[in-house]
Amino acid sequence: MWIWPPPLNTAASLSMRPPPTPSPPPSTGSLFLPPWPGTSLRPMLPSKPTLAVLGFGKVGSEVARRAKGLGMNVIAHDPYAPADRARAIGVELVGFDEAISSADFISLHMPLTAATSKMLNDETFAKMKKGVLSELKPFVDLAEKLGRLAVQLVAGGSGVKTVKVTYATARAPDDLDTRLLRAMITKGLIEPISSVFVNLVNADFTAKQRGLRITEERVILDGSPENPLEFIQVQIANVESRFASAISDSGEIKVEGRVKDGIPHLTKVGSFDVDVSLEGSIILCRQVDQPGMIGKVGSVLGEENVNVSFMSVGRIAPRKQAVMAIGVDETPSKESLKKIGDIPAVEELVFLKL
Repeated sequence: MWIWPPPLNTAASLSMRPPPTPSPPPSTGSLFLPPWPGTSLRPMLPSKPTLAVLGFGKVGSEVARRAKGLGMNVIAHDPYAPADRARAIGVELVGFDEAISSADFISLHMPLTAATSKMLNDETFAKMKKGVLSELKPFVDLAEKLGRLAVQLVAGGSGVKTVKVTYATARAPDDLDTRLLRAMITKGLIEPISSVFVNLVNADFTAKQRGLRITEERVILDGSPENPLEFIQVQIANVESRFASAISDSGEIKVEGRVKDGIPHLTKVGSFDVDVSLEGSIILCRQVDQPGMIGKVGSVLGEENVNVSFMSVGRIAPRKQAVMAIGVDETPSKESLKKIGDIPAVEELVFLKL
């Protein structure tokens, strides 16, 4: 499934853009679109791409009519739409699963209700046709979760003003568009400390409104460009931290992560290397590196029926300071966190909700 280019207004984009120019000739049955902005990737679509209109009211039907005028095959899903209106403009009404699995483009025109909320989710995205954005999916999740982790490490949270994001990649600069990743990091930074809903359209504006300055840097690595990114790093400057070990040698809160087997992982906190899946929530615990610590912490959580999904320990050197990153499926009680904090070798801990 393609969204091409990222539209601010689907109806306007359909009405103003001419049909894609066939290349090679139409006899090959394919169309080549212009490169995705900021990349050299050129997707190929069928010679008559299919648009699925979700919600066939006044706006949805007008989008469908204009798309038909551009030579597109149009299907629609709307359980309340009259079939005669669809037939009048040559549109076939289909079920939801058929619409999302058949479409090259999807145009959404449904009201936000209890029934439509989160209608497009991981399960439905998995049913869509694969495209350029599909390879970024796990990195989009990683970006948002790193933002959420970083802002929760700030003492007070709302004082965040300066953020630096580093993308490490083996790809050429023109082959990676980071706008979506930046938007998701912004979402992760802002939503936990406000009532604002952040998305791709309003992310930059929302950050500017709150005085949040996000700078981006790319580190070009040697190696295979098969993966879009090797890691993403988020740093927050000029703040105090709830977890002192998250402060890097240069004085900023720093978290870093990468995608492993399609799953986002936290791989660095401050100067400590860790490796924990970003699923559920996380307890970060700094302690003196000594035998039995993993067992003691695990026992406290086990007594509270909190399931540990992952655990990783990063240390400076044997018997020195170490940071334990613990992935948990449930939210531990304040009492269980206090019990962990009361273990003599534990120096600090923080619970972070994803």
